[in-house]
Amino acid sequence: MFRRIEARVVNPLLGTKIEPPSYATDGSAAMDLRACIEDPVALQPGGRCLVKTGIAINMMDPGLVAIVASRSGLSLKHGVRVAQGIGVIDADYHGEIGVILANDGAETYTVQPGERIAQLMFQPVIQVMLQYVDEFSTETERGTGGFGSTGRN
Repeated sequence: MFRRIEARVVNPLLGTKIEPPSYATDGSAAMDLRACIEDPVALQPGGRCLVKTGIAINMMDPGLVAIVASRSGLSLKHGVRVAQGIGVIDADYHGEIGVILANDGAETYTVQPGERIAQLMFQPVIQVMLQYVDEFSTETERGTGGFGSTGRN
C-alpha cells in the first residue's frame, strides 16, 4: 500500500548531479538519502556534521513520521552513523532534511557529493495522552525490574 508524500527539491544539484532519494530494491523498507553537497566534507574522528539532502517533504498526514536511520555498511566499515541514533521528522515539518552524522571511527571520513549517507523510512504514529496517577500496579512477572533484570541468556 502506498501513501502519497510530496517531495520538494530545495537544491538544484538534486536530480541533476545528485540522484534523488530512492529505494535500492523492491524489498527495501527505507529509501537512501544522499549527500546533496557540492564539495566533499571531512568528518573528523569524534566529530559531527550536518549534511543536507536537497529535499523537503510534506507528509500530508499527521498519522506519519519520517525516520532517518544509519546505513549499516557505513556504520560497520567506517564508524559513521546518524548522530542521535535516529532522526525524527514530524509530519508538520516542511524544511530541508538534514542528516547529522557522527564519526565514531578512528580515522577521518570524507563524505562525498552524492554519497548515500542515511536511510529514510516512514512509519505510522499513535499519539497518546498521559494520565497522571499516584501509583499503578507493578504486578507483572517483571515488575519494576529493568536494566538486565531478565538475565543475559
